[in-house]
Amino acid sequence: MSSQRIDPGNLRQLGPFNWVISKGAARTLGLSDMHLFSTLGRGKGLFRGWLHYSAKMMPFGSLARHDTELVIIRTAHLRTCEYELDHHKRLGKRAGIDEAEFSRILQGPDAGWSGKELALLRAVDELVGTKDLSDVTWKELSAHLDDRRLIEFVLLVGQYDSLATTIGTLRIERDH
Repeated sequence: MSSQRIDPGNLRQLGPFNWVISKGAARTLGLSDMHLFSTLGRGKGLFRGWLHYSAKMMPFGSLARHDTELVIIRTAHLRTCEYELDHHKRLGKRAGIDEAEFSRILQGPDAGWSGKELALLRAVDELVGTKDLSDVTWKELSAHLDDRRLIEFVLLVGQYDSLATTIGTLRIERDH
């Protein structure tokens, strides 16, 4: 018996479109099931809307992929969301984040960062911690991101903060 509050769905529960998306995502990652997709897929059209919204930021966002993964990994770490960390450690590697950099992201802004990475990490920490950014942090971030990317940054952190809440509340099990 699963400890998940809502078990991953099958073809009948997901519907053909969500089932194909879920199985395709799992196959791409070399998994038999991607629990996040096969669980959220039970939300039918809501899942498809969420997927479209999410994809606009990752992988099809305007932020550099490396920066996107840095932001997601830090957000997942702050939220202690092992599910997100599992997936984004792998995706981060594809974006050029090796083991040493992954460890530094987990350590945070005080791990010898400078420039854009330092501004991103400080802003993630502040946004996750306070649900806002101070004028000082905003100014630091604005030195590296244009208006479009500033909006995307806030939405990206909010998306992965919210996703960590969803994963935790539904008790979605890590993929193996």
